[in-house]
Amino acid sequence: MIYPDNFENKIKFDRIRQLISRSCRGEMGRELAAGIGMSVREEEIRERLAETAEFMRILQEEEFPGNSYADARPFLHRIRLEGLFLDIPELVALKSSLESLYAIVRFFNGKSENYPVLTGKAGNIRVFPYVLQRLDSILSKYGTIRDNASSELAEIRKQIQKKQAGISRRMQSLLQQAQAEGWAEKESAVSIRDGRMVIPVPSAYKRRINGIVHDESATGKTAYIEPAEIVETNNEIRELQLEEKREITRILRKFSDDIRPYIDDLIPGYDFLAYVDFIQAKAQFSLSIDAIVPLFEARPELLWFEARHPLLYLAFRGTEKQLVPLRIEINEEQRIIVISGPNAGGKSVCLQTAGLLQYMFQCGLPVPVGEASKFGLFTNILIDMGDEQSIENDLSTYSSHLINMKNFLRYGNRDSLILIDEFGTGTEPMLGGAIAESILHRLNDLGTKGVITTHYTNLKHFASSTPGIENGAMLYDNHRMMPLFELQIGKPGSSFAFEIARKIGLPKEILDEAAGKIGEGHINYDKNLKDIARDKRYWEEKRKKIRENEKRLDEVVEKYSHELNEAARLRKEIIREAKAEAESLLAEANKTIENTIREIKEEQANKEKTRELRKKLEVEKERLLAGAEEEERIRRKMEKIRERENGKKERKNSPAGDVPGGKNLPEAPLAKGDYVKLPNETIGEILEIKEKNAVIALGNIRTQVSVEKLQRVSANQARKQAQAPAFRTNSAFREEMSRKRLTFKPDIDVRGMRGEEALQKVIDLIDEAVMLDVKQLRVLHGTGTGALRQAVRQYLGTNPVVGQYGDEELRLGGAGITVIQLNI
Repeated sequence: MIYPDNFENKIKFDRIRQLISRSCRGEMGRELAAGIGMSVREEEIRERLAETAEFMRILQEEEFPGNSYADARPFLHRIRLEGLFLDIPELVALKSSLESLYAIVRFFNGKSENYPVLTGKAGNIRVFPYVLQRLDSILSKYGTIRDNASSELAEIRKQIQKKQAGISRRMQSLLQQAQAEGWAEKESAVSIRDGRMVIPVPSAYKRRINGIVHDESATGKTAYIEPAEIVETNNEIRELQLEEKREITRILRKFSDDIRPYIDDLIPGYDFLAYVDFIQAKAQFSLSIDAIVPLFEARPELLWFEARHPLLYLAFRGTEKQLVPLRIEINEEQRIIVISGPNAGGKSVCLQTAGLLQYMFQCGLPVPVGEASKFGLFTNILIDMGDEQSIENDLSTYSSHLINMKNFLRYGNRDSLILIDEFGTGTEPMLGGAIAESILHRLNDLGTKGVITTHYTNLKHFASSTPGIENGAMLYDNHRMMPLFELQIGKPGSSFAFEIARKIGLPKEILDEAAGKIGEGHINYDKNLKDIARDKRYWEEKRKKIRENEKRLDEVVEKYSHELNEAARLRKEIIREAKAEAESLLAEANKTIENTIREIKEEQANKEKTRELRKKLEVEKERLLAGAEEEERIRRKMEKIRERENGKKERKNSPAGDVPGGKNLPEAPLAKGDYVKLPNETIGEILEIKEKNAVIALGNIRTQVSVEKLQRVSANQARKQAQAPAFRTNSAFREEMSRKRLTFKPDIDVRGMRGEEALQKVIDLIDEAVMLDVKQLRVLHGTGTGALRQAVRQYLGTNPVVGQYGDEELRLGGAGITVIQLNI
């Protein structure tokens, strides 16, 4: 049940009904729209929602047939009586509606998988092609009786046309004769009066033409005369027209007799046509408010995300106004929500939204909520909203509220949803608050579910200390002194009475006196509520940023874990391939060296031959070991071969026992052109030495390093590093980028700095953000005199990387923080 009788008006469902009715194309659909009502049966609700959801898909994905939804049931019932027949307009309505019905039935044929509910309904409808064929044989596409509807009618119309053509020619001749005699105006033409052709003649000459005067003009200056010689022919045409009418009546009577046996079978088709028109209107309305069919459990509970008031949604669409969605949960643990907050803060809208959406859902209408929302089933929905005072019934405002409360206590149970606006008002606050608290206690004991709005502090205290009742607050921005229209469950809201009065302009001395009268404790309570709300917003914003950063960090960790695993795999693969290649190269090099030594030994080669073999060996060495890591070992082996050959020559040319020897020479000091290794393992070439420092060339870059920090390397090592794969450098760079991303902070604090120092900080921040692909930055400069803020923004205006910048949201710092958006 719903309570009171004007429940639909209070929650504005009457407006919803009007919008659906407007979308109906026929009176039959509008009748069904007028009969929309709440259901408490789970199966019925599911079926209503399913059929509407199916039609929503049809409107979005397909071209639906059927344009005529005329109701032929009244005149079909009428011709059940023998002798009664359909007239031509009724025949036209019957034909167009049956064409729509047949097209709709054909549309659903074979579509049971896509639209099971609607296809099931259409499958029960019988169609009779014979009826439509008979209508086609009688009616033309212009809605008139065809000439060939019967052979008699065709002959009658043929004679009428023949006689009319003869009269028309004769009338033109008589008109021209009258004009020639000056009895008629030159511009005049043949007219029709009472279905007969006449000549317009000035009244002064009306006796010059023999005939019958059928009419005169309003001024009496023109007479319309039917010439005597065509009166007889006109009489014949009139008789033919009456005969035509009798023949048409006979045709209509015959058709009515033919379809009379089918009436009982045709009526259900019109019931289905009304049903389709109504469902189509529901689907169109649902699409217009972005409604969905949410999850449904047959329990008195609800969990809504992003719930929107449908009428406000339509009103705000296309405007700059933003509709703040509602999140609300009611279950066995959180049965009643007591909402408090400032006037005009959205409490009543929140209450009305809760009642309207639940009622719409139980009427089988999709609702504008988030995808994860869940609706329940309530057997009773009761509301106390607005003023019900009545002079006739001797009811004051408070009396009407008490009567409503009596009925709430009477019908309230675990399956009831109650909605009470401004609970306890209408009488002395202390007494009204006490009665309201007692009623709330009783409703909670009954297990009733509900949403209640109030300003009373005792109800807020009661809600915070009573299991099953939860406080809710409509948020308010006390900096800008404007409501946020956002519901927050878990804490009471402040009424902001003093702040609103101050904003309106009430004198300060009045507010001070009022504060003294109400007491410091009450003022502090309200102030604490505001402070809690502010702090909660601040920490929620912080928590949101932490969650975003943690999510971003998790993504980075996952990304670089994957990259490290891939790098480790590639490293093992490269090492394995390099080892295999080195072993192959070394084996081939050893084979070449051994062959060369053997040839020298076997042939006792002379200098020319040895030189040739050496050259050959060098060529082979370069071919085999170009870019390989075993080059140094091959070089050492070649040196040993040369030493052996030189030893042999010295032993041949030197006296016995004279063995050449040498000493280790001290390492020469670093000089221009030497290759050296820097502390960071980079290898460069010395361009110049200046006392204790050396100028080093690192590619296209020059740098100065202390000579003591340099380590000499061979040209071979320098060449190796130059030829080393780029992935090592890139890997180090990526590693550095990873480290910077993990430590990078997108906001800086430049308060207390001088202008140049602050600008340098901002420049460094932007450079690092560009390198790390961070698009949003925050600079905390404070308000103060505004000089630092102006200097920072002047620079931002000249930087091409900066897309836009402006103040932070007021609740997060306002003009004391500049938010920067980069175009990268």
